[in-house]
Amino acid sequence: MLMTRNYFGFIPGYALFWGVFAIALLLFAYRIRQLLQYMFLGQKETGYKSWGKWISTTFAYVFSQLCQLKNFRFKKDRAPLGHALMAWGFFVFVLFYFFFFILAQGFGFAGLENTGFFYYFAWVMDFMAVFIIIGAGWGLIRRFIIRPARLKGGQTIEAFIILLSVFTHPFAFLFNQATVIAMGEAPAGLGHTILPPFSSWLSHLFTGSALTVIQNWHIAFFWTDWLTVLLVLVYIPYSRYLHVIASIFNGIFEPRLPKGALKPIDLEHAEFLGIPTIDKLTWKQNLDLYACVVCGNCQEQCPAFTTGKPLNPKKVIQDLKKQLLIAGPDLVKAKAKGEPAPENVNVTLAGKVILEDEIWACTTCGACDTTCPVWVKHIDKIVDLRRNLVEQSILPETAKATLQSIERRGHPWRGTTLNRTDWAKGMNIKTLAEDPKVDILYWVGCTEALDERGIKIAQSFAKLMQQAGVNFGILGTEESCCGDPARRLGDEMTYQAQAQKNIEVLKGYNVKKIVTGCPHCYNTIKNEYPQFEGNFEVIHHTELIGDLLKQGKIKIGKGDYGSITFHDPCYLGRHNDIYRQPREILKELPGTKMVEMEKNRKRAFCCGGGGGRLWLEERIGQRISENRIDQVISTKAQLVATACPYCLQMFEDAIKTKQAQDTLKVKDIAELIAESSAK
Repeated sequence: MLMTRNYFGFIPGYALFWGVFAIALLLFAYRIRQLLQYMFLGQKETGYKSWGKWISTTFAYVFSQLCQLKNFRFKKDRAPLGHALMAWGFFVFVLFYFFFFILAQGFGFAGLENTGFFYYFAWVMDFMAVFIIIGAGWGLIRRFIIRPARLKGGQTIEAFIILLSVFTHPFAFLFNQATVIAMGEAPAGLGHTILPPFSSWLSHLFTGSALTVIQNWHIAFFWTDWLTVLLVLVYIPYSRYLHVIASIFNGIFEPRLPKGALKPIDLEHAEFLGIPTIDKLTWKQNLDLYACVVCGNCQEQCPAFTTGKPLNPKKVIQDLKKQLLIAGPDLVKAKAKGEPAPENVNVTLAGKVILEDEIWACTTCGACDTTCPVWVKHIDKIVDLRRNLVEQSILPETAKATLQSIERRGHPWRGTTLNRTDWAKGMNIKTLAEDPKVDILYWVGCTEALDERGIKIAQSFAKLMQQAGVNFGILGTEESCCGDPARRLGDEMTYQAQAQKNIEVLKGYNVKKIVTGCPHCYNTIKNEYPQFEGNFEVIHHTELIGDLLKQGKIKIGKGDYGSITFHDPCYLGRHNDIYRQPREILKELPGTKMVEMEKNRKRAFCCGGGGGRLWLEERIGQRISENRIDQVISTKAQLVATACPYCLQMFEDAIKTKQAQDTLKVKDIAELIAESSAK
């Protein structure tokens, strides 16, 4: 039955159908235009290529709903399944409305409804409508009745309108189909005895009713269905519904950088460092703000938020979005007139929009970026805020002292009495200055060379390489800080100076391959030095140890460490996807039982030392390292193994604070294998 052929009062159905559609489309387009104007107030982005690959990957990720289902945990979090049900239903509904509302009702192609295509599509829609109802009902219950912690503050009118509209339109569709079936029209009357079950069952509600009564109900449900769809269309750009569109483009325009890398600043031509005001974000960073669905996954995984720090990644994104929407209209007007941005609207972000304690609480662990289903990047914005604070010399005293130490001494360990080669005394380890003809350079790193506890890792790993006959050398006094702490604390100038100095030294010795035991050095040299033409093959010591074990060049003689759990370092795991090798090594230890913490691999909890936090005071909330040690203790493990000197140091202090030295030890994998080696 074509609604558009009827008259409603004196208004033709076609006019009403297209009239309300045109109004909705104009309101939608008007707001989208505004949002695009605000978005492109941002700075330029470069480096985009391989479009086909990124577009296909994004659409596959979205339509499969892996973006949501990657966070599904049957016992802990089933919400991603609810979202997936709604999304799959939404995708199918869009197609249905195009074929059977726009084409059939709007353009009068009535024959579309009298085909097998329509019959089978109606079957699919019947189930998809139920999927959407289940998903939306689940969402309403979770957000307004159960209310998990990550949705605290999310009980807004906007959220209610969104979920109610999602809940309403599949009901309107099912009843619309039910009235059609009751009138004997398609999908009934097409020669099929079995009809779509849910709408067919609802059609029995109209049994015995006069045809005119059923037709009136059909008219009511048709327009309820169509007007609800148009209401959603209008509401999309005014609400978090916007993520339906923005997230797809956010995936397509995801930065073409290695996961653990930060974008460099062209210091020679930069007019400002970081993001002082909202118009200094890039347009892609603004797109991030639109894509956020406020699901709270980042908040739930953030170690700073979990331990009572002011930082909430979700709130950071929402606060920046709020500022963009507040300042946007005035900034667009000023840009059109060629005038500077009004200062009363374009306020300083750091300290006014985002608190300084929020900015400095971040460990750059990557949990937020990894768990986000819509490709929002949080770390880059926080580091950019730090960059601007550093430019103004507004930073904690401990951070300032650390950066000064790197700049003046080439390492962050102010007060250390050790030099770069003390750890190697008596070990007969050559430097490249003595013999540059080595197969691999051992990049020791500041912590393993200059920290009393860290040097034991370096000594253990060096002994393993010597036992295996690896031809390696070190830079010794020519090695300087890789720059990771400086860059993540926001001092891009010091970082770039360190990077360029190190690259020059490495190229001078024609270094091709590097091994390091520090994930932060590993990530920096492998993923960030190429930004400055420093291209080297870089491996982590767990990768080399694993290979040497497989080749039989290292043999395990003893073990018996009891129960061991492995802590995934953030810059080894989440940022560089090295999860398998450390576990394979630990399984080689005889008499040892491996147990996993609940938060492991991609969902691992941070030690608290990344982002330069190893050298900053942790004065708010619980110490992140102590929270992680509580998780270790809950496994009843006797030893926690790690593969990062930062993690090891943080855990040593946490174990002492917990007074658990007698029952729990922490060691690097290199130490364990060196102790267990037969030679």
